Amino acid sequence: MNLTSHDVDKWFVCRRSTPRASFRLFIFPYAGGGLAPFGKWSIPSTIEAWIAHYPGRGSRYKEPLANRINTLVDGLTEAIQSLLDKPFAFFGHSLGGLVAFELAKQKQPNILFISGCGAPSLPNPHPHIHRLPDPDFIEALKKFNGIPDEVIANPEMMSLFIPVLRADFEAFENYRPNSHRLDCPIVALGGLDDPRVSREQVEGWALHTENSFESKYFAGNHFFIATANEAVLKFVEGKLR
Repeated sequence: MNLTSHDVDKWFVCRRSTPRASFRLFIFPYAGGGLAPFGKWSIPSTIEAWIAHYPGRGSRYKEPLANRINTLVDGLTEAIQSLLDKPFAFFGHSLGGLVAFELAKQKQPNILFISGCGAPSLPNPHPHIHRLPDPDFIEALKKFNGIPDEVIANPEMMSLFIPVLRADFEAFENYRPNSHRLDCPIVALGGLDDPRVSREQVEGWALHTENSFESKYFAGNHFFIATANEAVLKFVEGKLR
């Protein structure tokens, strides 16, 4: 197996190669997210983590941004094939949850973790924001509590960040699922104080699998994966055992 092929290197990054790991965990970032937050996760040596690297950011900043989830899934589907020689799971947060769900239809994991993402079978109760003028768009983004204040206060940084966020939110807000139900277990994670994703939306993922479903809630808002990071990782590790 060639783990350093061009497609793998482009679409996935492994911060620490652990050939003896019994499981691979593929992580799919949220809107505007990249490799850095997940690269800091303390993943146990029994799990080898691969983080999806979307176009238009990091080393791929010169590539066109993807404003459709299917565009991302097409690239990921081809790139991931050589990494599926051992049991694997998907973990997607927010936008990454929808990406992971669509990819699971092509490459079914042993388990699918959906984090901070409402079930697509339920309507999105929030107004679309990707076409708002910059000042209104930034105000809407503040409600997610995912962008550091120092970044929002830096016009130069925001000028680089806004196109990425607009493309990601366009992909999220224009997503339309089909009626396909997975055969793998789904575990849905939610924040106890998440203003964006309700319990009803988390529990709605039960309708998207023919297999088992479980939900788990953690202290925090939409970005509980950061504030309750240790608890989230401990829970995920336990499930992968």
